[in-house]
Amino acid sequence: MTVLTNALLSIVVPLYNEEDNVVLLTEKIHESLVGYSYQIIYIDDFSTDATRMMVKKMNDSKVHLIELKKNYGQSLALAAGIDYAEGEYIITMDGDLQNDPSDIPQMLSYAIEGEYDLITGIRQKRKDSLVKKIPSKIANFLVRRVTKLDIKDNGCALKVFTKDIAKDLNLYGEMHRFITLLAYLEGAQIKQVPVKHHARHAGVSKYGLERVFKVIADMMLLLFIRKYFQRPIHLFGIFGVLLMLLGGAINIYLLVVKLMGEDIGNRPLLIFGLMFILAGIQLFTIGIVMELLIRTYYESQQKRPYRIKKILIGDKAQ
Repeated sequence: MTVLTNALLSIVVPLYNEEDNVVLLTEKIHESLVGYSYQIIYIDDFSTDATRMMVKKMNDSKVHLIELKKNYGQSLALAAGIDYAEGEYIITMDGDLQNDPSDIPQMLSYAIEGEYDLITGIRQKRKDSLVKKIPSKIANFLVRRVTKLDIKDNGCALKVFTKDIAKDLNLYGEMHRFITLLAYLEGAQIKQVPVKHHARHAGVSKYGLERVFKVIADMMLLLFIRKYFQRPIHLFGIFGVLLMLLGGAINIYLLVVKLMGEDIGNRPLLIFGLMFILAGIQLFTIGIVMELLIRTYYESQQKRPYRIKKILIGDKAQ
């Protein structure tokens, strides 16, 4: 099912050394979005080939090119494109022609119906090598287990966002891998749909097995943000108190032993007891400092730690 809309669409595509793909990708987008009002936003992440020249040579009024001053990576390239986008719906996809623009209308229809804020693809019959498939499967498994968010394919770049969700993503580092989770943390209602997947048309993949370790590091950060961002004292304070109690118990035991006449000066347990107490104090102090930083973060920017989807008075929305 596809639904036409008069709303402007923004197709955001990061590019890095895609000189042999960008013209064909543009043609496929045009073919797939006949009848729609849209802009194509290419973000050149400091390509070292002729990508920029190929985009300029097309001289297409629907194509907007953002040239970054250096290679920032996919997350910040996406962020630059999303910040620039003017559309009511923002669509992200890769520039290597593995995503198929013909899937966009069907995905868009779910967003237009108003039930979902993010529609993300599940790549069917992936045409990737094992070097890409294995890290992807490991990453998807880890994300599902750790976050309890049942997303089957976090690595699919083809997504349709409502404008408000996309603009609030605050991408940085290499968080594009968790863009669905970030949207979920912003309160997005998510729909997963099967999409086509093609072999890379030209060029070489920028991903490898090292991605698994980056995923684990980024996921630990997101796990902290999800559970403790608004109450860091609950994480650091609890561990701090436990360590102080453990260190105190050890030192009380050693005091009793000392009063009974034993020499405790050379016992390693004394050092452990003192270390636990000091570490506990440090963790508890970190928790207090982070609580103050979180309050400053919200209050200085007039942010609120919640999002309101709708307000009703009687049966009328305000």
